[in-house]
Amino acid sequence: MADPSSYRPKPGEIPDSPGVYRFRDEHRRVVYVGKAKSLRQRLSSYFQDLTNLHPRTATMVTTAASVEWTVVSTEVEALQLEYSWIKEYDPRFNVKYRDDKSYPSLAVTMNEEFPRVQVMRGPKRKGVRYFGPYGHAWAIRETVDLLLRVFPVRTCSSGVFKRAGAMGRPCLLGYIDKCSAPCVGRITPEDHRELAEEFCDFMAGRTGAYLRRLEEQMHEAAEELEYERAGRLRDDIGALRRAMEKNAVVLADATDADLIALAEDELEAAVQIFHVRDGRVRGQRGWVTDKVEQISTAELVESALQQLYGEERGEGVPREVLVPALPDPAEPVADWLTVRRGSRVSLRVPQRGDKRDLMTTVERNAQQALVLHKTKRASDLTTRSRALEEIADALGLDSAPLRVECFDISHLQGDDVVASMVVFEDGLARKSEYRRFQIKGFTGQDDVRSMHEVISRRFRRYLRERERTGEWAVEEREPDQEADGGTPGSLRDDEGRPRRFAYPPQLVVVDGGQPQVAAARRAMDELGIDDVAVCGLAKRLEEVWLPGEDDPVILPRSSEGLYLLQRVRDEAHRFAIRYQRGKRSQSIRRSPLDAVPGLGETRKKALLKHFGSVKRLRAATPEEIAEVPGIGPRTAMTVAAALAEGAPTAPAVNTATGEIIDD
Repeated sequence: MADPSSYRPKPGEIPDSPGVYRFRDEHRRVVYVGKAKSLRQRLSSYFQDLTNLHPRTATMVTTAASVEWTVVSTEVEALQLEYSWIKEYDPRFNVKYRDDKSYPSLAVTMNEEFPRVQVMRGPKRKGVRYFGPYGHAWAIRETVDLLLRVFPVRTCSSGVFKRAGAMGRPCLLGYIDKCSAPCVGRITPEDHRELAEEFCDFMAGRTGAYLRRLEEQMHEAAEELEYERAGRLRDDIGALRRAMEKNAVVLADATDADLIALAEDELEAAVQIFHVRDGRVRGQRGWVTDKVEQISTAELVESALQQLYGEERGEGVPREVLVPALPDPAEPVADWLTVRRGSRVSLRVPQRGDKRDLMTTVERNAQQALVLHKTKRASDLTTRSRALEEIADALGLDSAPLRVECFDISHLQGDDVVASMVVFEDGLARKSEYRRFQIKGFTGQDDVRSMHEVISRRFRRYLRERERTGEWAVEEREPDQEADGGTPGSLRDDEGRPRRFAYPPQLVVVDGGQPQVAAARRAMDELGIDDVAVCGLAKRLEEVWLPGEDDPVILPRSSEGLYLLQRVRDEAHRFAIRYQRGKRSQSIRRSPLDAVPGLGETRKKALLKHFGSVKRLRAATPEEIAEVPGIGPRTAMTVAAALAEGAPTAPAVNTATGEIIDD
């Protein structure tokens, strides 16, 4: 725990101008990002008597070990930079709203020749029209099923579309008139696009004119005694009205707004958002957050606006945003929203009328969401805390291990040796921190030696990162180490952020018993790491082994601590096995055996493992080949004939080692 006075800036160093500041801990991790109209006044408020600070703010300033700032010209620039840094560094003490689920939207792919209607989740793509988000995917499908009767737009995937076109027959929807069957040419691309645009217009709320046109056509058909056509139009109108009922009218005018409401207590806050387009509720979302510092309702609203509209542009930002309290000051936030939309955005608190009534409904939903969240989370949070405390007591640790790393070794009878590292923080998996390793330089079933190498490599990187100061440390990745979710050998992940080994755990768990634990402890002792605890979990009796101890620690079978250690160990084992199998599936390619009919990957590997190379296999007789398990006499003769008659081919290559097998 750091003393804030040890890193307090000197008087006169902090400028009296707008800017963004970052608090970093002793490992150079950014733990908090904030903005201020006056950096001098804001930062000075942190360096006062700790008894005068909110407990969470006091925790933040004592966790931090340094502070730095960047000066900007305006408050709008400060807002933009603050959002960018929060997204980049993911600080632990910043308010982070967590979506309680992934909300689906109704999407129309107008960027394709034949637009498709489908359910979509995740980030928005260019050229696609979105409606929603909806609470449930089934609600979208029910609406689409009703509208396809009137707007028979394509809903099939690209594979089904191409297959139907190749066969010259539409799918079932084409036969029951819920698809215009563009795959077989029943409708031109131009007419199908017009149909999709009418579908979008209806979903956007422009329904009155279309319904009136259908009613006129129905009356005309009845007057001309075309009762069958009139009946079909009547049913179409009924289907459209039922679809409209699913999005009830809530406001009399064509309102384009998002209504945001909050429900909070001292520890947590829940936010509910109603998306209203053309006077109808088109979607609903709900978020929840831990209040890691003393924060007002206005600040919670500002944070919610940043995270809600930070990735949105154009029509994704409505003309009007209604909130329970305005940020202080409100003008920079309104200007920022205007920039995101491209036209003026009104940010205000509704005072009376229909919008105030609807805001009351949103607030009621927020209250219910907070109660439900607290009910669900109570048991999970209590259980995780108890598990960490039990582990600390059993291992004799000074405090609960908030960050736990577990290592496991995997190989196939001594070949393709790999290792995994999984990370659990606060009892939950942190998959973005997972790492995986290739073990080179030796083969064989020597898990102890492999464990020593992996632990050494992990903490050598940690020591290199700890020696660096100033900017965020970037991992110097060795060419034989890969990380899940990025390009092998790359210094950055798929989102461009630096990969890091700079965060030390409080506890290292190894999959194994006393030998593996001793190897891990020896590796850390050689590097001078003496502030990280080590233990091992043996599979046979689920014993917990400590370095230098002759007897294991036995945790009760009903212990939450043992259950958490098992989850960590099993996750490391799963991650290692997945990596090892992936390498194994790529280990053989361009082999002459690929041309042998009826010979699968399993038997190819068995043949190469038995003979060692294609050259020796080619020299073998059918009887010798038939000795390999799984290879019958007929298959042996086929293999021998194919290798004897085949033309020279490129050698087989082991992609895990780069070695030529056929030599």
